[in-house]
Amino acid sequence: MSDKRRREKKKEDAAASFEGALARLEEIAGQLESGELPLEKAIALAEEGLKLSQSCEKRLTDAEGKIEQLVERMGTVGLEPMDVEAAEDEE
Repeated sequence: MSDKRRREKKKEDAAASFEGALARLEEIAGQLESGELPLEKAIALAEEGLKLSQSCEKRLTDAEGKIEQLVERMGTVGLEPMDVEAAEDEE
């Protein structure tokens, strides 16, 4: 498999899952932060990162809506924001 095809496959895999998209975003951020990329490559990566970011945001919004529907079906009065710090302390 050629290097170009491997890079395309990696992009497709990243877009296939939320976790993959986040991992790819982190990779892109690291490359952009290095400051060692040619301008055209940096622009292309920034565009890819923007698309992944928008995709992640949509997935999170969709997941939030599904969770709210599930909670309503279970008869819970309302949603309370999760205390992330408390949850981390319990681990």
